[in-house]
Amino acid sequence: MDKHQQQQQLFLAKSTRQRCNEWIFRDVPSDITVEVNGVSFALHKFPLVSRSGRIQKLVAEHRDSDMLRVELVNVPGGAESFELAAKFCYGINFEITSFNVAQLYCVSDYLEMTEEFSKDNLGSRTEEYLEIVVCKNLEMCVEVLQQCESLLPLADELKIISRCIDAIASKACAEQIASSFSRLEYSSSGRLHMNRQTKCEGDWWIEDLSVIRIDLYQRLITAMKCRGVRPESIGASLVNFAQKELTKKCSLWNPSGLTKVDLGSTDHERLVVETIIGLLPVEKLAVPISFLFGLLRSAVMLDCSISCRLDLERRIGSQLDIATLDDILIPSFRHSGDGTLFDVDTVQRILVNFSQQDDSEGDMDDESVFESDSPRSPSQTALFKVAILVDNYLAEIAPDANLKLPKFLGIAETLPEHARTIHDGLYRAIDIYLKAHPSLPDEDRKRLCKLIDFQKLSQEAGAHAAQNERLPIQSIVQVLYFEQLRLRNALCCSYPDDDHKPAVHHQSWRISSGALSAAMSPRDNYASLRRENRELKLELTRMRMRLNDLEKEHVCMKRDMVKSRSRRFMRSFSKKIGKLSLFGHSSSRGSSSPSRQSYRTDSKVIERTCASTD
Repeated sequence: MDKHQQQQQLFLAKSTRQRCNEWIFRDVPSDITVEVNGVSFALHKFPLVSRSGRIQKLVAEHRDSDMLRVELVNVPGGAESFELAAKFCYGINFEITSFNVAQLYCVSDYLEMTEEFSKDNLGSRTEEYLEIVVCKNLEMCVEVLQQCESLLPLADELKIISRCIDAIASKACAEQIASSFSRLEYSSSGRLHMNRQTKCEGDWWIEDLSVIRIDLYQRLITAMKCRGVRPESIGASLVNFAQKELTKKCSLWNPSGLTKVDLGSTDHERLVVETIIGLLPVEKLAVPISFLFGLLRSAVMLDCSISCRLDLERRIGSQLDIATLDDILIPSFRHSGDGTLFDVDTVQRILVNFSQQDDSEGDMDDESVFESDSPRSPSQTALFKVAILVDNYLAEIAPDANLKLPKFLGIAETLPEHARTIHDGLYRAIDIYLKAHPSLPDEDRKRLCKLIDFQKLSQEAGAHAAQNERLPIQSIVQVLYFEQLRLRNALCCSYPDDDHKPAVHHQSWRISSGALSAAMSPRDNYASLRRENRELKLELTRMRMRLNDLEKEHVCMKRDMVKSRSRRFMRSFSKKIGKLSLFGHSSSRGSSSPSRQSYRTDSKVIERTCASTD
C-alpha cells in the first residue's frame, strides 16, 4: 500500500512539474523552491511575496539566502490548490468554479492572500464568487459541500459549510412555498384551495442531497427543519439518502443463513442508521412505516444504540394499525440460546407501545368513533386492525419449534380482551402452536387455551374445535356447551307458535345467562352441562308418558265408534275431544315450559283421530 502511494506521489509531482513549465516564465532563474506534499515548485519570490503574507514572512526570515527552499505542511487541497494560488500570484488567468472555490478559499486563508497585501486578492475574489454565485444556486452549494469534505476542519472554521447549508435550506423552503402557490386554485364555490392531485414540484432537490457526507447531511436536515420545510419532504429525503447510502455498500448480512457478518466493517452503516433515526420527523406518516421497519431491522442487525431502537419501536407502535404482516416479521439476527427464527421480543415491545399510546394523538375516523377506556389507549378501530395483525403474526411464528410458551403468551396477552371481536384467528394460531409442540404438558395446554373465548368462535371454528383432539378436555366441553346454546337459540328464534315463544325465550335467556357464569370455570361448566342433560331426560320421559295416554284414549275412541253409531256416540266423541284439550294443558304444568315435540305429537294424534272419525 505504501509503495502504491509513493507511485501516486511521483506521478503527481511529474505532472505538476510539466504543468509548471507551461506557465512559469523560464527566462528568469528561480530563487525559491516551495515543497507541498512532496511536490516541488521552482518559483520566484517577488510574485509570491506581493500576494501572500505567509510566504512574505518566510522570505523575511531567510533574507541572507539567495536560493530559498520552503516546505509548506498541511496545505488545504494539497499541491493542486497551491498550484492555482501560485498561478494567481503570477497573474495567470483561470476559472473559479463550484468545484475549486472551496479549495481556493481555504488556501487563500492559509497563504494569507488578503486585501492587506494586494488589492483584489485571491481571498476577496473567492469570497465574492461564493456569495454572489454559489449561494444563489442550490446545486452549486451541494457541489461546494462535497468539496469541503476534504477541507475539514478549516472549511468549517471559515464558515463555508454553514453558509452553504443555510443557502440550501432557504432555497428548498422557497421552492416549496412557490410550489404551494402554484397549486392553489379556485373551487366551483369560489373558495381558494390547494389541489392535492397535482404533483409537488418543490422537492426536486431531494435527489441532489443524497451525495453529501452523513455529518454534513445531518446539519443540513436540521437546518431545513428550522426553516420550516415540510415533514413529508424531510422524510422523503431521509428515505432516499438511506437507500442510496446503505445499498451501495456491501451486504450487511448473509441472506443464506441470517447470520451476522463482521461488524468491524459496518461502522459507517451503523452511523448512517443512527443519524437517520435521530433526524426522523416527529409527525406521523412523514415516512412510510415499511421504511421504519427497515431501519429497525438494520438497527438490530448492526447493534445500534438502545436509545435508537427504542425510539424506532415507539414510532412504529404509534402507527402499528397500518403495518402489514411482512413488516413485523423481523428475523432474529442474534442466535441466542432459544434459537428462534423471529425477533419476538422486539415485536412485543412494539405492541406495548401501541397499547400505551395517547388516543388524542391519533386521528379517529368520523364514521366510527369509539370512546377509549382510559386516557392513554388506542382507538377501537386501530385495536381491531392490530388484533388481526397479531393473530396472523402468531400463526406465522407458531410453527417454530424453538418458540417458548411464555413468548407466545406474551404476544397474545399484550392486547386487551375487547380488541378481538372474534377469536377465530387466535384459535387458529394456538392450534398451530399445539400441533408444532406435541410434547407440551397438559397444564401449559390449559393455560394456552384460556386465551380463547369459545363464545366468540364462528360456527366453522366451533365445529373444528369440537373435534380437535389437541385441545384439553375442559376446552372441548366449553365448545360443546356453547355450540348447544347456539343451536337452542337458533331453534327458539325460528319457533312457529307465538304462544310458546315467551316461555322458550325465557328458558333460553336463563340458560345463556347461566352460561356466562359457568364459563368462568370448566368444573362449573361441566356440572351445568350434566344438569341440563338430566332435565332433557326428564322431559323425554314425560313425553313418552303423554304419548302412551294419548294412544290409550285413541284405542277407546275406536272401540266406542264400533259399538255405537248414534247421537250418543257424537256426544261421547265431543266429550273425548274436550278431555284431550284439557289433558294437554294439565300435563304441561309439570314442566317449566311446553315442549315443542310434545305439541307436535298432540297435533298429530288429533289429526289421526279426526281422520278415523271421518
